[in-house]
Amino acid sequence: KAKGQKGKKITLKTAKNSIRISFDGGRRLDLSKMGITTFPNCILKLADVDELDLSRNMLKKIPSSIQKFQKLRWLDLHSNQLEELPEAIGTLQNLFYLNICNNKLTTKNLPEELNLLKNLRILNLGLNCLDSIPTSLGALKELKEIGLFDNALTTIPNSVKKLPKLQKLNAKRNPFPDSTQQEEHADSIKRIETLYLVQEKDLCCSCLKICQDERDKMNKLKDVTLSPSKKPSFSLLLTPNSSAKDNQEEWRLR
Repeated sequence: KAKGQKGKKITLKTAKNSIRISFDGGRRLDLSKMGITTFPNCILKLADVDELDLSRNMLKKIPSSIQKFQKLRWLDLHSNQLEELPEAIGTLQNLFYLNICNNKLTTKNLPEELNLLKNLRILNLGLNCLDSIPTSLGALKELKEIGLFDNALTTIPNSVKKLPKLQKLNAKRNPFPDSTQQEEHADSIKRIETLYLVQEKDLCCSCLKICQDERDKMNKLKDVTLSPSKKPSFSLLLTPNSSAKDNQEEWRLR
């Protein structure tokens, strides 16, 4: 590529032709993988869309005019060159999905206004340059999934780990200071992502039988390897087969 080559210019006509209907009937403006280097101001005329995908481009900045997208529920900015986010992002009160993975964001340039996104359920901050996570993100009480992987984190604030609805927390490949703390974070992530405990009465007959059969197999195996005094007991609790996918493409293709 020639030095200083400009990115693709997006016209209003191109943007209109890039609107798709999402699976739930919403209108998605899909401008991913378009070679865009600057935010196309023409799309402000399409600010009534429900979803905006600007991922896999070369954007370095998102303007404060993003606040015009007040109906936005889904915003994907992953795999750009963003070094900061505008404070105005906190005005997008309907946003439930925000992916800003694989950029150049630092903790200093994460706007405090992120904690105003009270309806946010999925937040991906992975593959950035974060050395800490603001405790104020603990205000996002509806958050169910958060990606913090591949950063420079040495700890995760309790306000984030103990979010009431959190189901998935991926903090892999961060330089936690010692093995004990690494095990602590790994354990909390494992329990959030993959361990679901239910009582027998909550399972249908077929699922109950499958779980009982699997438990019987495990107990037989433990009989061979453990003495009776060391055999664990899980009274009335079963662990149905469930595994959390941590493939980055799953985040990117949402």
